Amino acid sequence: MLQVEDLRKKFKNKTAVDGVNLFLDQGESVGLLGPNGAGKSTTISMISTLLTPTSGDVRYKGSDVLKKPDVIRPVLGVVPQEIAIYEELTAYENMDFFGKAYGLSGKKLKNKIDEILELVGLTDRKKEKVREYSGGMKRRINIAVSLMHDPELLIMDEPTVGIDPQSRSYILDMVRQLNQEKGMTVLYTSHYMEEVEKLCDRIYIMDHGQIIASGTKEELKSILSSEDTILIEVQEKSSQFVEELNNHSAIQQVVEANGGYKVIIAKNKDLFADIFELAKSMKVKVRGVHVQTPTLEDVFLHLTGRKLRD
Repeated sequence: MLQVEDLRKKFKNKTAVDGVNLFLDQGESVGLLGPNGAGKSTTISMISTLLTPTSGDVRYKGSDVLKKPDVIRPVLGVVPQEIAIYEELTAYENMDFFGKAYGLSGKKLKNKIDEILELVGLTDRKKEKVREYSGGMKRRINIAVSLMHDPELLIMDEPTVGIDPQSRSYILDMVRQLNQEKGMTVLYTSHYMEEVEKLCDRIYIMDHGQIIASGTKEELKSILSSEDTILIEVQEKSSQFVEELNNHSAIQQVVEANGGYKVIIAKNKDLFADIFELAKSMKVKVRGVHVQTPTLEDVFLHLTGRKLRD
């Protein structure tokens, strides 16, 4: 359905996107996962025809999007990272405006507004001005206006940034419904790994403008098939303890985690005794040591040597 080949974008002396290749099959939900500054937003801006690439190709159902942007624009819904609605208007007025921009009118427009308001859970608040909405409600109406024309392809750029857990959960469930029940193809960008794990059939991991890994969740986790992840829970954290762990020949990487440290080691290496000995010499009280199943965060740490949210 969508094919991106060797996509690049340079801004003066900075290369924001450096040879990205990805594809989406019809009906898929695909995640583009990476830290802030990885190049995700620039990539989707080029796919959406909002930004001209320095080089590369974007094809939608075989047609050249860069030469003929109208092949994708009528069937594309874009949810930008920034709120892109009129806060002085009500939710209903926003949807009426964007619906008319998409060419809807009369009863068809009214029915579509009612349908989407129900989907995003704002029917009872439709007559309130958007400026009075909470952050989560603004995010939902931001999504709502992108759905007015029943897009075939929905691109969502970090749609849950800065909102409360309840609104976030609601949005994730809504995206899953659009994909699984309505068959909408979704490209979902985020730096929250749990969101991508919950929603996406396949995942691309992006950093420094490049795709550094791709596959299903299981395929990506298999990257660590030759490593173990160990969680060390400590009473108080110690930079000296971290330094000693990093200096250990069998420990590949160390990163702070809730309650302690997460380390990646070669599989079947028994380092428990070494860990406790190091902790004792550093006067660090260890509360527990646990071997964990690899997560996407562990994969990212393995590939880049730093936490995803850095």
